[in-house]
Amino acid sequence: MIQQLTTDTKSEIIYPDSDGQPMADNTKQFRWIVTIKENLEILFAEVADIFVAGDFLWYPMEGNNKIRQAPDVMVVFGRPKGDRGSYKQWEENNIAPQVIFEILSPGNRPQEMTRKLLFYQQYGVEEYYIYDPDENDFVGSTRVGNSLEAIPEINGWVSPRLGIRFELTAETLEIYRPDGNKFLTPVELYRLREQEKQRAEQIQQQLDQEKQRAEQIQQQLDEEKQRADRLVEMLRQKGINPD
Repeated sequence: MIQQLTTDTKSEIIYPDSDGQPMADNTKQFRWIVTIKENLEILFAEVADIFVAGDFLWYPMEGNNKIRQAPDVMVVFGRPKGDRGSYKQWEENNIAPQVIFEILSPGNRPQEMTRKLLFYQQYGVEEYYIYDPDENDFVGSTRVGNSLEAIPEINGWVSPRLGIRFELTAETLEIYRPDGNKFLTPVELYRLREQEKQRAEQIQQQLDQEKQRAEQIQQQLDEEKQRADRLVEMLRQKGINPD
């Protein structure tokens, strides 16, 4: 009798780094995603254990690559910066993203947004913000117990985790850092940097001019002193005590 040996092999589960969906449906949505993500990166640039990502797949459960979501922007406190293909929560000390931003486009359906809300609620998100740039509509939710509950008054709201303030004007959403500076688009940041550079160059030019004037004045003083010294010497040679 020949006994057949069988080996139980557990097939490796692949967690794709992309869900095959575009990052944004239009330029406006893309601009908002980039603006929020990059400004949060700047805000927390010096904090080593805050990870910020945009359009990044999050797998909350090991062993199931179907349970996943790709928030437009997510912020994770307690995890180091660094490159990743996706956010596998079990490899990140089981820390779920605490703050999520979604930017709506015409392609978003109410059913999809409800599904995302339930996902974020189930898997531990603390703050969830949704902005519709076409309708200029901004809403947010915060965790109360096991639920994400709507923020009743979002205008002027300060994120408990991020410390940033939201102002909804008649035209657009404005986001302010804790120091009062407004979130700017990459182009606005570039222009601001160029303005600061020009101001620095102007200040340096003024300092150089002041230095040149000071050197000229010092040269004049040295020449006057030399003339005075020569005059004193002439008087002494004539037997006159200049003192």
